[in-house]
Amino acid sequence: MKAVVWNKYGPPEVLQLKELPKPKPKKNEVLIRIYAATINTGDCEIRRFQIIIIFWLFLRIVTGLFKPRKNSILGQEVAGVIEAVGDQVTQFKPGDKVMGVTGFVFGGYAEYVSLPVKYAISHKPKNFTWEQAAALPIGGANALHFLRKAKIQAGQKVLIYGSSGSIGTVAVQLAKYYGAEVFAVCSEEKFAMVKRIGADHTISYRTQNFADFAPFDVIFDTIGKSPFLNCVHALHKHGIYLHANPRMSEIFRALWISATSSKKIMIQFASHTIEDLNFLKELAEAGHITTVIDNHRFTLDQAVHAHEYVEHGHKFGNVVFTMSHI
Repeated sequence: MKAVVWNKYGPPEVLQLKELPKPKPKKNEVLIRIYAATINTGDCEIRRFQIIIIFWLFLRIVTGLFKPRKNSILGQEVAGVIEAVGDQVTQFKPGDKVMGVTGFVFGGYAEYVSLPVKYAISHKPKNFTWEQAAALPIGGANALHFLRKAKIQAGQKVLIYGSSGSIGTVAVQLAKYYGAEVFAVCSEEKFAMVKRIGADHTISYRTQNFADFAPFDVIFDTIGKSPFLNCVHALHKHGIYLHANPRMSEIFRALWISATSSKKIMIQFASHTIEDLNFLKELAEAGHITTVIDNHRFTLDQAVHAHEYVEHGHKFGNVVFTMSHI
């Protein structure tokens, strides 16, 4: 099979297209022929290994202390068709169309991946393309996790910072699903897109101050770039600040503010569960949510360019690999 491997940490140029043996599923695994896979910011961070300090050692052990393990393959979410199943697998059968998270197996930048069935794998929404399905598991699970923590009520004012990214685009739609008035912070060229998926108001991070629209019941920073204290001050007296990608200094400040005021700052790391992915699938098939796919699409042999594009920071929603065998 064709796969994109990386044998040292560094810039996009460390990615190489190689021919590798097709994996065989273990007794509790499914072999997925991948039709689409995402290229997200997390992949780029792992490739160059710029990781938040509390996860640094753990991920080094997983990926390789001094360099990635031989023929390591990046890629955290995929969609495709199950080609074979292990002897103990009863949830899926060959021919099933699925989407899922690869977890610490990674392996999405390839034509095939073998995953344990305990991972977050679900049937593909019937109304989704392969690209749309591949983009739902991680962005969707993160958005769902945090917004559930906020227990959003109908009519509340919710600010989504980074509303045009993989988490943000789903968060906008989920907040609307829960009945919120949604304020979307992004660049001006993405206003039309976030309005199309449900945002009530758009705010430019370049030229506008979101505090002018305060107070907010919930502020959700999906990318880790919101001004921390400005967000705290822009909250309602009992407001909640959700932070999906914090710096170490912000973790300590969040603990202090949450302990000494009526405002709550939630800094957590979302899990990816089968139950959540099944729920997102149901919402997708009911037309409540979709995923946004960037017009720049790539094949595996364009992996270097794909990473350069994602790192440029101006993607619309999700960037995907589309496999040549579709």
